[in-house]
Amino acid sequence: MDPVPVPVERQASEVLSSAATVAAHPVRPVTLKKTQDVTVTDPALVRRAVKAAALGNAMEWFDFGVYSYIAVTLGKVFFPSGNPTAQLLSTFGAFAAAFLVRPLGGMVFGPLGDRIGRQKVLALTMIMMAAGTFAIGLIPSYATIGVGAPLLLLAARLVQGFSTGGEYAGASTFIAEYAPDKRRGFLGSWLEFGTLAGYIGGAGLVTLMTALLSTDDLTSWGWRIPFLIAGPMGIIGLYLRMKLEETPAFAAEVEKAESSRPKVPLREMITGQWKALLLCMGLVLVFNVTDYMLLSYMPSYLTSELKYDETHGLLVVLGVMALMMIVQPFAGALTDRVGRRPVIAAGCAGFLLLSIPALLLIRQGSLVAVALGMGALGLLLVCFTAAMPAALPALFPTRVRYGSLSVGFNVSVSLFGGTTPLVVTALIGATGNMMMPAYYMMAAAVVGGVAVWYMTESAGRPLPGSAPAVERAA
Repeated sequence: MDPVPVPVERQASEVLSSAATVAAHPVRPVTLKKTQDVTVTDPALVRRAVKAAALGNAMEWFDFGVYSYIAVTLGKVFFPSGNPTAQLLSTFGAFAAAFLVRPLGGMVFGPLGDRIGRQKVLALTMIMMAAGTFAIGLIPSYATIGVGAPLLLLAARLVQGFSTGGEYAGASTFIAEYAPDKRRGFLGSWLEFGTLAGYIGGAGLVTLMTALLSTDDLTSWGWRIPFLIAGPMGIIGLYLRMKLEETPAFAAEVEKAESSRPKVPLREMITGQWKALLLCMGLVLVFNVTDYMLLSYMPSYLTSELKYDETHGLLVVLGVMALMMIVQPFAGALTDRVGRRPVIAAGCAGFLLLSIPALLLIRQGSLVAVALGMGALGLLLVCFTAAMPAALPALFPTRVRYGSLSVGFNVSVSLFGGTTPLVVTALIGATGNMMMPAYYMMAAAVVGGVAVWYMTESAGRPLPGSAPAVERAA
């Protein structure tokens, strides 16, 4: 039997009804008539998601900023020795140890995020990070309890490392799955804006304390203050994350599954995604080697290796990070216009060509020369900080995105990023060559360039396994 024709007026009424449904449910996947599924995002909810995710990253890097800038003092408190280089190596060794357990955290929190949801896991990682950082501020010194002090420091760092194993991958996935396709680069760039804000907060606090307190006061009690601040910060971050809704992409994945807790074997997250994992590890390598070189290692390089004035050196690095914060959102928007691949490729080429000139400027020693060298490296680093939060989640499909990204990201960070200060310090000690930081960044740029060559452009496109996402009209 032929279908009965539907009057034009009735068709128009149905279309208007569908449009009203979309407006009433802005963050749920909705099927538009005669089109594929589309996710219509609510700008207000997207902003809340970005703020909550960025705050967690800010807290993680607040700790990194404090630890890196106060490394020399921590060496005196926890690793007494007559050799300053040995103290610094011991301190960075504890710093690097946390990265060794990050893959374990990624293997736990990543699959959990793909099973029970991104929001719940991000709330858990937030409270664990805050507890680990807060605990460092309570540890007695080596002079008080002996070898127990560095052991407790190591234990706190391991808690931090385990929790951060699920933090960055989860936060970048959370923002990427909330963001409309055409603005994913801009919105994702605020995750690294949070990184810089947290680092500036931690490093700035240490710089202020270094200027105001005597060396004895800083060593005896002043170093504890930045770590103790993590407690209130963690409570605020936990509150914000608990108030969030689950991402539309994960909600749609649960709807398609037979149960509300879809299970994906860890093996499938690794072997089933091995090509994407290799690309992820290559991109993360260049991103994190250069990141930790500039933000974690250079403050100690300026003071310990180049004998540069401590206060001025810290202020220069803070100025560079402030410059990066200003440029960050604009660079993120640029990746939406020209693509992630060109921006990341420009960063790799820049580090390959300019690492040696920049380090020679830094070694020249004058304030202007140090600022120019550090500024050049900072602007090159923005090519990665602006593009990676959107590029990395786009490597994996929705059902394994959190887990696969957690594994790939944390394995690469653990092997190459977090070990950068320790490895470069050891290389300089073994060879006496003060240009080792430049050579290390150049090698990382080559690896990153190969990864960029093989990656697929993702700007303006839906995430793999997810419906197209558009922004609700104002």
